[in-house]
Amino acid sequence: MEEITEAVNNMTIGDLHKKNRIQVSNTKKPLFFYVNLAKRYMQQHNEVELSALGMAIATVVTIAEILKNNGLAVEKKIMTSTVDMKDESRGRPVQKAKIEILLGKTENFDELMAAAAAEREAAEAEES
Repeated sequence: MEEITEAVNNMTIGDLHKKNRIQVSNTKKPLFFYVNLAKRYMQQHNEVELSALGMAIATVVTIAEILKNNGLAVEKKIMTSTVDMKDESRGRPVQKAKIEILLGKTENFDELMAAAAAEREAAEAEES
């Protein structure tokens, strides 16, 4: 959880226009880092926008499905596009697929999050 707080606190000025956007990479962080970060963003902003390019698109879809299947999120909007980028190895322009998924909190989001927190506290109390 400290990593999530750190990521939120380390947002740069460029991120401020979209405080609830998570740009997902499939190489930098594990899947559940993004799932937990999305939960935190939904708590703070009532919705979260997941964004990815190329091969990371499958990761974004998986994150959205985990949140939906656990009853935490509903799909509000899905946008697809292509973006022009420079090929890193050859320096020529290439097009990459892009996806943006906007998720909102479900009606019982807060109840589910409170129940999960209570379960964690009970498990920690048993360990001590």
